[in-house]
Amino acid sequence: MNRSRRHLLRFAAGAVTLPALARVAAAQAYPSRPVRIIVGFAAGGTSDIGARLIGQWLQERLGQPFVVENRPGAATNLATELVVHAPADGYTLLMEGPSSTINATLYDKLGFVFLRDIAPVASLFRQPQVLLAHPSVPAKTIPELIAYAKANPGKITIASAGTGSSGHLAGELFKMMAGVNMLHVPYRGAAPALTDLLGGQVLTAVTGTAGSIEFIKSGKLRALGVTTTTRADALPDVPTVADFLPGFEAADVLGVCAPKSTPAEIVGQLNNEINTALADPKIKARFADLGGTALALTPAEYGKILSDETEKWGKVIRAANIKPE
Repeated sequence: MNRSRRHLLRFAAGAVTLPALARVAAAQAYPSRPVRIIVGFAAGGTSDIGARLIGQWLQERLGQPFVVENRPGAATNLATELVVHAPADGYTLLMEGPSSTINATLYDKLGFVFLRDIAPVASLFRQPQVLLAHPSVPAKTIPELIAYAKANPGKITIASAGTGSSGHLAGELFKMMAGVNMLHVPYRGAAPALTDLLGGQVLTAVTGTAGSIEFIKSGKLRALGVTTTTRADALPDVPTVADFLPGFEAADVLGVCAPKSTPAEIVGQLNNEINTALADPKIKARFADLGGTALALTPAEYGKILSDETEKWGKVIRAANIKPE
């Protein structure tokens, strides 16, 4: 082989490795500027609080601002679309919640395919929901509620934070597994649903523990069961729905995702830092205040949860023929 041909081949090989070297160098320097965490809800909710907690931790550990941006609208689809179409460089992250795995089936036309277009980074915490009843309901246990609903088909109302919300889907799963006919009443958010439940305008509801726990403790609402497979630390005396309907689970898992093709080095760095945060007693206590339990997983483990939840809620949505409002 002559000298000029060897030189040409060496140059070509170097050109191939340059993009890979550039990606490695960028990952090693990460973060070198502010990072955005996009939240699909207004400020003050569980997702927003979780994003701000972990953003502050990452800012202190990594030396760059992690700025939370609230982009509510279209049931979190606006926020998700913004992130999946952002550069895959680790500087735009998504605070993911149950809406993402529900919307994948609920909406026929989206500008993205959630599982295809995101990279799971790290889970943050698992939050149970709780099946609540107004004190006027003559049922103090889940078996009694099932019997009461079967004796009064279509007459027992079950409220949620809205059509397609995680509370709605959990309620539909309960109805399917219990074999009961209850009337779903959607609201525009958990707060108005709880207000009407407290007033007796609706008889039951499925909602998160964070907004309802004080009403439960004061006796204004009756907690019949939590939707996780184990009892909630915040409500240790409340049984699980699965105690009476084996296999029932409807936990809200919140976590952080990035655009697909984000360098593995950046995903790994963020995962390691977030999991370190989840081991910190103050962070764990703060998530406990929200009614949740810190959940430290690898990106692959978190991705498996997202995949499983998408499949499960897809089946419920199709079986119940749920359509977005």
